Amino acid sequence: MNFAIVRYLIGWMLGIESVFLLCPALTAVIYGEEELPAYLIAAAFSLAGAALLCHRKPKNTRFYAREGYVTVALCWLILAVIGALPFVLSGEIPFFVDALFETVSGFTTTGATILSDVEALSHASMLWRCLTHWVGGMGVLVFMLIVLPLAGGQTIFLMRAESPGPSVSKMSPHMRDTATILYAIYFGLTVLQMLLLLIGGMPFFDAICVSLGTAGTGGFGNWNDSIAHYNSAYLQNVITVFMILFGINFSAYFLILTRKFRQAFRIEEIRVYLGVIFVFAGLIAFNVRPMFGSLRESFHHSLFQVASIITTTGFSTMDFDQWPAFSRALLVLLMFIGACAGSTGGGMKCSRILLLGKSVKKELMCLIHPRLVRVNKMDGQRVAHEVIRSINVFVVAYAGIFIVSLLIIAFSCEDLVTCFTSVATTLNNVGPGLSLCGPTCNFGFFPPVSKLVLIFDMLAGRLELFPMLLLFTPGTWQRNK
Repeated sequence: MNFAIVRYLIGWMLGIESVFLLCPALTAVIYGEEELPAYLIAAAFSLAGAALLCHRKPKNTRFYAREGYVTVALCWLILAVIGALPFVLSGEIPFFVDALFETVSGFTTTGATILSDVEALSHASMLWRCLTHWVGGMGVLVFMLIVLPLAGGQTIFLMRAESPGPSVSKMSPHMRDTATILYAIYFGLTVLQMLLLLIGGMPFFDAICVSLGTAGTGGFGNWNDSIAHYNSAYLQNVITVFMILFGINFSAYFLILTRKFRQAFRIEEIRVYLGVIFVFAGLIAFNVRPMFGSLRESFHHSLFQVASIITTTGFSTMDFDQWPAFSRALLVLLMFIGACAGSTGGGMKCSRILLLGKSVKKELMCLIHPRLVRVNKMDGQRVAHEVIRSINVFVVAYAGIFIVSLLIIAFSCEDLVTCFTSVATTLNNVGPGLSLCGPTCNFGFFPPVSKLVLIFDMLAGRLELFPMLLLFTPGTWQRNK
């Protein structure tokens, strides 16, 4: 382990966080709120940590997968701890575990909250909650690659550790250029949504927060009743469209921008992703039809909720916990499927589900025709055995974490639906679950131990499991010889 480079990278991350903390501080100044000192203290603390860790550049700046994964895991843990300080210092969330839960939920774009009254928060804290979504959506380490004066191909390990999905596509030979392209697309789509929401009459501050939450597929809102508060079909439709857009692999947008339209529309994962959305929305629309005045209204709310769950955003226009069992079962299934790899969405990812299906089909064909030689292909290209192996290992690790978390949560919660969906929604970075952690409820009733387990699940789900698991592997911490 090259501890020097890990220290250096963590320092850079703290410096970036200190800059982001100035945004809610400025908001507090604009609205004349007394939470200003809390954000200034947190920013100063973060900046001091950056100065301490970055005062000396390491002689050896090379690092590999182990250093990359550990750096990402530690960065996200420290990011959340520092990000929780303003809530504690301001007294808006006085208990540190609760503040940490809220911040981790923000950075991991989960959107699960312990707050029963979001509207009581200051504008500064509302903005900080939504800004954590935006920062965490694309990844703070990906952003760091834009400004970090560190050359070498080893930076791919940082992006691989932080980017969701079974594989990472390079859009440019240089990782800094790739990171710049990703954030340019990300920022552009965020601004576009903000403008469309403003055109629809949404207040300026709300448009900023909702756009940040949608872009990061997070789901924190400014109102207790989420998007239902606006009671506008136009605004809800805009949010629906952009939730779907942010759930698409950003490589597709790059291909479109470079006029490689044929390649973009050949991506199988996107076709599966869109197909699942509209099939599930149609099934739910017919199932909940008696609850609405027309099929059109039914499809409107169904499509919104399906888009919200599959992209793991977590916004809601109504209490879907009151829907029939069939519809709720489909929504729970969507929690596990998730969005596309290389997007800001969570879940297992459509690409993994697609490749697992292809692997099952391959095995069945081999049983029927033992001498048949088949290879798994995706987008017309052969899928490497290493990718399939990594997916199988991911599924096993995923199931193990899910089962252990469920058993621990079950000690303090008697309702099985609540236990199951609380783990499912945090491990998949969705937000609301069902029953006691449904869209009209919150996670505040869980005891501290359960909250810590769910915090781990949120971080593990956002970082694709293995960076967090490596922290608990003794061999990880051995020095390089």
